[in-house]
Amino acid sequence: MRVGYIVSEYPKVSHTFIRREIAAVEACGIDIVRISIRDGGETVDQSDRLERERTIRLLDGGASGLLLAGLRCLLRSPARTIRTFWLACRMGVGADRPMPVHWIYFLEAAVVADLVRKRAISHLHAHFGSNPAEVAMLAAQLSDITFSFTAHGTVETDNARAIGLPAKIGASAFVVAVSHYGRAQMMRWIPPDQWSRIHVVHCGLGPEYIDSPRPETASGTGFLAVGRLSEEKGHLCLVHAFARLLQAGTDARLVLAGDGPLRGVIERRCRELGIADRVRITGWVSGDRVRQLLLESRALVLPSFAEGLPVVLMESLALGRPVISSWVAGVPELVQAGQSGWLVAPGDEDALYQALQDCLDAPSDRLASMAEAGRTAVKERHDARLEGARLAELFRTLQRSDREV
Repeated sequence: MRVGYIVSEYPKVSHTFIRREIAAVEACGIDIVRISIRDGGETVDQSDRLERERTIRLLDGGASGLLLAGLRCLLRSPARTIRTFWLACRMGVGADRPMPVHWIYFLEAAVVADLVRKRAISHLHAHFGSNPAEVAMLAAQLSDITFSFTAHGTVETDNARAIGLPAKIGASAFVVAVSHYGRAQMMRWIPPDQWSRIHVVHCGLGPEYIDSPRPETASGTGFLAVGRLSEEKGHLCLVHAFARLLQAGTDARLVLAGDGPLRGVIERRCRELGIADRVRITGWVSGDRVRQLLLESRALVLPSFAEGLPVVLMESLALGRPVISSWVAGVPELVQAGQSGWLVAPGDEDALYQALQDCLDAPSDRLASMAEAGRTAVKERHDARLEGARLAELFRTLQRSDREV
């Protein structure tokens, strides 16, 4: 069986989990054709560089490539192409993006339809329920094959109607949610008889995390936050809580691994609070560097206002580092308060400050107990090999259904 994977930007520094998933699915004997709508930009991991060489980018052919693909579809199957174009137009009504953008999605789908024919792809799977899922849906209709997609959280549930989520679920063979919370949020938007289409398949970690020996218990006073520096990640709340920690006379340091539009704002606030010498922003770093930063830290901090179920939480727990996180979305399904970390209300700087202080005050035996609980949870629920096998079985179920027909 050959499956086409459609992602907006792949490989990308924040999409390591997709690379792991693809490797796990391929290990189950399913051939994957990597399809990125546009270039994922600069990569820092060697594994991502290798993936880039194996990835087909839809926009590399420019506008002429899109138009020619659309013309080929029209000549090959006029009625089907016109029906698909009207579907793209219906998706544009009341959408978060203007109608011409959906015409572009249609042309991108036409390029995918060419790939379906040339590569003998029998199913399409998209990551994220926004434009990749629409391109997959349109390409599937152009090609008369099935499609599915993985929904990750706020991208889909914050804008469900604006991105046409109910229509995409209704047209899909199945949908994957990365947490039970995410599945429930999608269930809100569709009829009960479609609920069974949504399956939970967790994002997973590779053997470099799952099979690694247990690291030494955390002993330093440094905290680490990993992620895009943007509004929904709550970094300013963390900076304020961390400043209170220092003002109370605590000796601690904070590393923000990532980059984004709020970097300048965060740097300025750190200077205003007089803590710039205790806060370091690294910019984007490789997966190996994230691993090293986690090992050097006492705990990972995730102060987000909105999330799905971040992979960095799994990485931290797998490395024996407890987590201080906002109680949002699927996070409590992994992080157990008092057992593998601390959970606080999103935006509550007082609770975040107290959790930071509690973590620093925790004796080594308590941190060791948390480390064991976190590692056990990750091994049980987030082994990429096991989760990839679950996804591969969903693909194979479609293949068996086609044979029976």
